[in-house]
Amino acid sequence: MANRIFKLLTTDIKELYSTDAAEAIGEAGKAAAELAKMFKEQGLDNSNLLLEVLNSPLAQVVGTGLPFVGMAAKLLAFFIEKTQEQPTLAECIFLVSQAAYLESFKGFLEQDENLLNRIGQTPVSDKVKQLLKKLADLEFSDRAAKETMICFRDSVLAKEFNLVLSERLEQAGLEGSQAKILTERVAANTHRYLIEAWAISGDAMKHLGQSSFSEWREEQRQYQSLDEYLEKQITDKPKEKVFAEEFTFKDIYIPLKAKPLNKNGNPIEDAEDFDLETWAKKLLEDEKKQNLVMFVEAGPGRGKSVFCRMFADWVRQHLHPVWTPVLIRLRDIPKLQNSFLQTLKDAVNTGFTSDNGWLTDKNTRYLFFLDGFDELLMEGRNSGGLEDFLKQVAKFQEACQQSSEMGHRVLITGRPLALQGIERQMPDNLERVQIQVMNDELQQQWLRKWEAQFGAEKTSAFQQFLQDKCCPEQVKSDLAREPLLLYLLAAMHRDGILKVEDFQGTNSTQAKILIYNQAVNWVLTEQRSKLLNRNLTELETEDLRRILTEAGLCVVQSGGECAPVGMIEERLKSDNSVKALLEEAQKRIGDNPLRNALAVFYLQQGSKEGSVEFVHKSFGEFLCAERLKESLEEWTEPGKKGRGFNTKDSDMDWEIYDLLGYGALTAEIVEYLMGLLTTPAVAGEENLFRPVELFQRLEDFYLRWCEGEFIDMLPESLPQKKMRLLREQLKTQDFGQRQIDIYAGLNVMILLLELHRYGQERDELKGTMVFYPCGKPNAEGKLDDASRLLRIIGYGSCVGDSVFVETVGQCLSGAHLISANLSNAYLVITNLSGANLSGAYLIGANLGDAYLIGANLSGANLIFANLSDANFSGANLSRGDLSDANLSDANLSFANLSFANLSGANLSGANLSGTDLSGADLSDADLSDAYLSGANLSGADFSDANLSGADFSDVKWNEDTNWENIRGLDITVNVSEALRQQLEMQ
Repeated sequence: MANRIFKLLTTDIKELYSTDAAEAIGEAGKAAAELAKMFKEQGLDNSNLLLEVLNSPLAQVVGTGLPFVGMAAKLLAFFIEKTQEQPTLAECIFLVSQAAYLESFKGFLEQDENLLNRIGQTPVSDKVKQLLKKLADLEFSDRAAKETMICFRDSVLAKEFNLVLSERLEQAGLEGSQAKILTERVAANTHRYLIEAWAISGDAMKHLGQSSFSEWREEQRQYQSLDEYLEKQITDKPKEKVFAEEFTFKDIYIPLKAKPLNKNGNPIEDAEDFDLETWAKKLLEDEKKQNLVMFVEAGPGRGKSVFCRMFADWVRQHLHPVWTPVLIRLRDIPKLQNSFLQTLKDAVNTGFTSDNGWLTDKNTRYLFFLDGFDELLMEGRNSGGLEDFLKQVAKFQEACQQSSEMGHRVLITGRPLALQGIERQMPDNLERVQIQVMNDELQQQWLRKWEAQFGAEKTSAFQQFLQDKCCPEQVKSDLAREPLLLYLLAAMHRDGILKVEDFQGTNSTQAKILIYNQAVNWVLTEQRSKLLNRNLTELETEDLRRILTEAGLCVVQSGGECAPVGMIEERLKSDNSVKALLEEAQKRIGDNPLRNALAVFYLQQGSKEGSVEFVHKSFGEFLCAERLKESLEEWTEPGKKGRGFNTKDSDMDWEIYDLLGYGALTAEIVEYLMGLLTTPAVAGEENLFRPVELFQRLEDFYLRWCEGEFIDMLPESLPQKKMRLLREQLKTQDFGQRQIDIYAGLNVMILLLELHRYGQERDELKGTMVFYPCGKPNAEGKLDDASRLLRIIGYGSCVGDSVFVETVGQCLSGAHLISANLSNAYLVITNLSGANLSGAYLIGANLGDAYLIGANLSGANLIFANLSDANFSGANLSRGDLSDANLSDANLSFANLSFANLSGANLSGANLSGTDLSGADLSDADLSDAYLSGANLSGADFSDANLSGADFSDVKWNEDTNWENIRGLDITVNVSEALRQQLEMQ
């Protein structure tokens, strides 16, 4: 647009920059004269735009030192004084926007000296001049000016300015993608300078009703608060030290690889690994995928949290303010709100969130990093809390795509095991990926960074350790490819703590336990000397370890993240020996020895006042398992360790509630616990694991729990006692008697199932350690209480719809559920591989996505059961009743379905390759698109079945196979000529 204000500079240049004239026209005139002088020096005498500064070498944009925003404001004042006319809103905004845009660009050039040196001296091209001329002729209305003030980055001016700057940057040597993102950042940052110019213009724009100085100051406070947040919470995170090392996360971090997952959480077949950061960048850029939540899954120690802090800082450096990173550890959220927007506000809780419109300001788009969905506090993990939370996140992301005011994105991380039981309820708009272990290339990159810290000699020795033929394969191929464990291996090897012979004869779990066990000892004895630890705490190493195991238990019982120091103190009082040591130590050092002891290990100030948390969650889980192991051994060997426990039944009953009545045992804790229990004793030490006695004592507890003995006690039941203690220690009302009773029983059930599997793997124990969750069948194969497990599943539903599945579901492999009544049971995603369900009643049961590989379901009743997507590979379903069952897309490869009743069953898309269907009744069944390659169909009844699209390659059949009235024959696949003739004869 032809701008009257700017033409004032070019109509009488001499008047404006002459000294006498400048003095006559005041400060505004002096500023205008200075600007006019700069334009003359750059040969821009006939300019119609302030943006024509870009026609000069870019280094001079910085070198002039001119405050463009202030100059524009003064130029407005000079125009009014000189002409005695009021500029229109469009004229004001057109000028001020150019000044704000240039100020924003100048800021980026000042921050990046390399960029300035690279492009600073390049002269302008003809194309840039043409674009500037087009911009000068732009029709710009007052309405467009108002839209520009609301959100510059989405305005017409931003689009036009970006075209000019992008072309100028490309002409100066930047690649197209680099120029594009820099111009977007400049445009996104322009608003803060635009409101500054608008405010300081004072009387020049008073007639337009511009924002007051106080309003501008409030917006500036918001920007300042955001800048401070980025500096403290984002910039500093990669610079934090790794544990007690001198190097930082940035020094040792390498990019991670990931693999895409389908909607069921399974890896997509034939999909290649990709760089995790590159994947996230592409999703941010892809306008068609703005509705998708970036969902990153990985097991413990795979680098989820470090990725979040590193990528968040990369976004700050390279994309802000196009995207503004906000990093939230989900463990720090004190309470999930009904509104996800309120949860976000509570979690960030800083100055720029004080304005209720912080999420609807079009000038700021946030990238929220929600780290650790498995670390939500107890309230968020139980009773559908995680499922509800993920649905809130998904709805928020969809709302952001649909709203013109909210363009935010969400990236969330966590352990996949936390999703058990809710896979089918997961939102559809999750772009799911799983972090992969390091490949050879990434491991070598990590080792090169390690070498930069500790030299070639130590790194080479560590590589030789990993390549040694005595080093277990699971250490080489698995453990040494996970970031946390690789660091622990390298650090302990560096300090001479770990030797290759230590791993001889270990399996994967035992090797992992060895690493964590050595790591604890290493921290307590090597990273800080025994003498220093004793001076700080007046405690021996063994006592310190005892305190740490209790801290591990407390952290897990508190939700897996942090625990009040007071809770740890109270629990230690029950251990008379440690209590006496702490009291004596306090007398000597005059300080709190417990707090000093906790500081010795990888513990830090928790998110709640007066609490502590482990630097990495895995340490807490391992130490919790060690604490449980001590008690489990004591229950079968009273007084052996001198801890002062009397392990008669009543005391053991209470200890079970005290140790296990809080929530579900995680798979990691169970793995560590069984590994610790079953690891052979060191030469010269007695093996304290007595499996038969432990099994018997736990089974006795389980049977009495099933009868409700403990919750019915008077005057105070054991669940009530534990509830009271947890509420006092954690200052929360989240725990109820039923919740504690349910989890105590289910956790004991997990331990019994683990001991059952342990016994079945050993000939000498097979007959003495058999766990029957529903009771042992009598001589006739009947049960006195066939519905016991069904009632347990229902009992769990009192505190959450899928509590049983989430807690015990993955531990049922190999379980003895003979003749059990599980009609209408909800067993989605359970692991029943190898389980004995012969004769079981599963009428109407929901076993969708369950694993039943090798399970024995012979004679089971599965009428109307939902078995879609379940894996029955190799299972025995002979003579089972599956009439009208839903087996769509199920994997029944090589299963035994001989003489099974499948009449009316839905087998569409099922994998029946190699399956024995001899004598089976498949009348009226739907086998459309089923895969029957190599199946045995001898004597099977296919009358009235739908075979459209089914694959019959290499099937076996005989004259007794009934094909009467089959449907879809014309579109079956790979039917042999002999079979086709037989079918046509029917």
